[in-house]
Amino acid sequence: MGKNIVEKIFEAHRAYGDLKQGTPVGVTVDQVYTQDATGTMTWLQFEAIGIERVKVPLAVSYVDHNMLQQNFMNPDDHLFLQTVAARYGAYFSRPGNGICHQVHLEQFAAPGKIALGTDSHTPTGGGMGMIAIGVGGLDAATVMAGSPFEVTMPKVVKINLTGKLQRPWVTAMDVILEILGRLTVKGGVGKIFEYGGPGAKDLNVPERATITNMGAELGATTSIFPSDKKTKAYLAAVGRETDWIELKADKGARYAEIIQIDLSVIEPMIAQPHSPDNVVPVKSLRGRKVDQVCIGSCTNSSYQAMKAVASLLKGNTVAHGVNLLINPGSKQVHEMIAKEGLTTDMISAGARMLESSCGPCIGMGGAPGSGQVSVRSYNRNFKGRSGTKDASVYLASPVSCAVFAIKGEIVDPREAGLHISNFKEPKKYLINRNFIVPPKDDSSGVAVIKGPNIREISVKDPLKDVIEAEVLLTLGDNITTDDIMPGGSAVLPYRSNIPAISEFVFSNIDSTFSKRAREAKSAGGGILIGGENYGQGSSREHAAIAPMFLGIQAVIAKSFARIHRSNLINFGILPLLFRNAEDAEKIERGDRLGMKDLKNTVTGSQSYHIYNITKDYTFEVHSQLNEREKEIIISGGLLPNTKRHLQDI
Repeated sequence: MGKNIVEKIFEAHRAYGDLKQGTPVGVTVDQVYTQDATGTMTWLQFEAIGIERVKVPLAVSYVDHNMLQQNFMNPDDHLFLQTVAARYGAYFSRPGNGICHQVHLEQFAAPGKIALGTDSHTPTGGGMGMIAIGVGGLDAATVMAGSPFEVTMPKVVKINLTGKLQRPWVTAMDVILEILGRLTVKGGVGKIFEYGGPGAKDLNVPERATITNMGAELGATTSIFPSDKKTKAYLAAVGRETDWIELKADKGARYAEIIQIDLSVIEPMIAQPHSPDNVVPVKSLRGRKVDQVCIGSCTNSSYQAMKAVASLLKGNTVAHGVNLLINPGSKQVHEMIAKEGLTTDMISAGARMLESSCGPCIGMGGAPGSGQVSVRSYNRNFKGRSGTKDASVYLASPVSCAVFAIKGEIVDPREAGLHISNFKEPKKYLINRNFIVPPKDDSSGVAVIKGPNIREISVKDPLKDVIEAEVLLTLGDNITTDDIMPGGSAVLPYRSNIPAISEFVFSNIDSTFSKRAREAKSAGGGILIGGENYGQGSSREHAAIAPMFLGIQAVIAKSFARIHRSNLINFGILPLLFRNAEDAEKIERGDRLGMKDLKNTVTGSQSYHIYNITKDYTFEVHSQLNEREKEIIISGGLLPNTKRHLQDI
């Protein structure tokens, strides 16, 4: 029987378990990388484990999210990340070097490898033919300490691509928007998407990376393309041809499902507020006024994307009343377009050039005005993520975005009457590693420097046998980690200070939440009630750490997003599922819920009878913990569980 690409890579890295859908499998990991919004906590956790040096072949600490230096906190954390990387044997990508996913694609990603990243858009590396998975920081820390990475084996779904894109007006961004419109933000849960078919050969590595990057919005574990001649050409162009191997599915490879996509019929697409799957053709929104346009992010900031945008802007002017912001994805990309005079074309047209960083995508500057329309070539348009709660944020390709900026309104780019050059892949990219600091062979004498905003990590007590707690919030479907733990320049600088950042939990939904949670903590803690796909979006584990710090004992939902569920378990919070979805509607804020005999239930049936003390009735929930997850929950989280195992060795 033939194997698909996913099976081949997993088999080559299997540490334990069977490659059987729905069962746990442990794999060895080749690469781990962190970014500064999640990395400070990851490295603090690694330090707490007590290992002298990272035990994965490659580790990288990136700085790309928290670039604003309004006070001492961000620069202090950048210094911590630099010194902790030097101390424990990781590469360090300096501030300004670029967005982790773009830089990693250029400098380190390689076909056939397995990589973990503490960012939900780590699957960008799938465009290179690698298994690249976004995880919480504590998962990354334990893997860097030498543990295998355990994942419940997903379904492998083939997306069979046929035809060719109608370039230059239809891009890879339009492909993934088309898929999001079909499958929704829940369509990839429990799945890995493996792209193939004759149409895949039409896409180069940066285009493939755009598709796998935004596959995170489908809820997928990851996405992957074959490694072929296009992959080899890209690796040769960035000076890493020796990293290339051919990787393709065998004839007769089996898939849980096959989805057909004809690239030739895809047209320019756009996601409307406030979800990446609220997708319609661009032409259906003709004439809608645009106030702001942002081009870049880890999804669309490659050299190819920047060159296309510059081609459109050359000789044109950004429309009156439109604010155009552009952030190239890496220092290398920025330097290339500068040497070719493309930056001049952008600036002359009226664009504002931003640093090579995440910037407005994570709410770090670039917020639109009150009630304004912002169109972005980014990956998420959740309400308030831009920094402005009443803004209407749309997502479109960089080509469409550039056209909208010139015209001042949404128009079908094919009908805009503008010129755009067809892109030809360079045989040689500019290669610049000046801003990447390699690890030293002997790092034992390096001092780790911690500023005053870096606090001790928080650890939960072991699972209690009885929980009686107050329902602090009842929530609907598709609650995001942005909803739970907001990002932006006011919040993220506290990422190393859990007591401080916990003040912002659910602040965009209920400004009283943190205060009520602290009050409830002394009386048994709190419980959260959620709907479908609870915790979608960013991998930020602070959306679990801060609730844990505030005394949250359990989250009861209809379903969970993969990374957030793992983060809840890692910090000792029970992720429980309603047996009957209708029971969620009966529970109100302020109800007190009771659970007992928890340790036996966790290790046994995993079927819990919860008593609503306030309303005097019982309902049933269940958990789907595997053996490792049961042990973690009982220990109070992954960190105490890992330290206990190390002490036993």
